[in-house]
Amino acid sequence: MRLSRIIMALTVGLAVVAVPTAAGAAQPQPTPSATTDPTQPPPYTPQPPALTVNRPTIYLGETVVLTGTNFGPNETVDINVTVTPQAAPARGAAPARRSDGSTVAMAPVAYQASAPLHFTAYTDAQGRFTKTYKPSVTGLLTFTATGRESGRTASTELRVLHKKQPLPVTGDSLGTPMKLGGGLVGAGAVMLLLTLAWRRRQRFGGAAH
Repeated sequence: MRLSRIIMALTVGLAVVAVPTAAGAAQPQPTPSATTDPTQPPPYTPQPPALTVNRPTIYLGETVVLTGTNFGPNETVDINVTVTPQAAPARGAAPARRSDGSTVAMAPVAYQASAPLHFTAYTDAQGRFTKTYKPSVTGLLTFTATGRESGRTASTELRVLHKKQPLPVTGDSLGTPMKLGGGLVGAGAVMLLLTLAWRRRQRFGGAAH
């Protein structure tokens, strides 16, 4: 009798302990995440450096502005300038022509060669710089900028033309104004003589009365 009670008490205790365990196992478990790491941003691609001029063609004596972008921040930039001379006028080119049909030989303007130039610029915190430049020679100028620390390089071109020259003055060009001036002087002299004659006539006429 006592043994049966002990067995019954053990059975009831095991049942009580098993109920919470079964209830916990019945609850739904969270689904594991497919990815555990956060999404990474795409890698940064640096922009290529650039060098530009505000005017692609100028006349000798004018000034341009060079602008560099996407170089290293706060670095020194070396700028080299190479010059390609303009082609000289071809021999046998058409000379200047007078009004009467005759011609005048025009001497070509000689190109003064210049060694490549060099100067520096300094970028700001964004890797940008501006620099004014006044060419002293004509031709096709190529600017090449290179950052000392970053090694980044860019180039641009500028065409420098000769100043516009006035038309040449020929003998006939001078002769026309001189002829016109001589005619005016002659007309003035005739008017002066007529005025003197009229005054003289008036004077003698008044004396006769």
